[in-house]
Amino acid sequence: MPGIHFSLRMSEEEIAALTAGAVDGLVRELVGRAFQRLPGGEQAPAQSEALAHLHMLVHLRQAIERLEETAAHEAADAGAGYPQIGRASNMTRQGARRRWPGLITQDPAPHASPPPGALDDDRPRPSLRRAAGGGRRR
Repeated sequence: MPGIHFSLRMSEEEIAALTAGAVDGLVRELVGRAFQRLPGGEQAPAQSEALAHLHMLVHLRQAIERLEETAAHEAADAGAGYPQIGRASNMTRQGARRRWPGLITQDPAPHASPPPGALDDDRPRPSLRRAAGGGRRR
């Protein structure tokens, strides 16, 4: 089975800490650019800052979900299957299939013509002796 074709330079814990720090810095920057604190009571500055952070995190989560969807489609278009997409997404193949149903479409492989006399259903097949004429005669 093909792999995910990249290796980690850091542990998963280090990557989690790196991304948490980067997201925190990004949120602080975006909050400063996108929101303006309104004048209010004594607790208002801390409360408005916390609510602005929360609101920005909601926007970031939605943006990440859209980007994740795009990346999954790009991976599939590049030939990755559900096992690879699942591993890259920290989920199972089945989890990736449930998350992105229909992402991988497989054209049915061309089949050779069945041999003469082959049955296409699940009926019991006659024994070789009977098929060769060694069975009951009519």
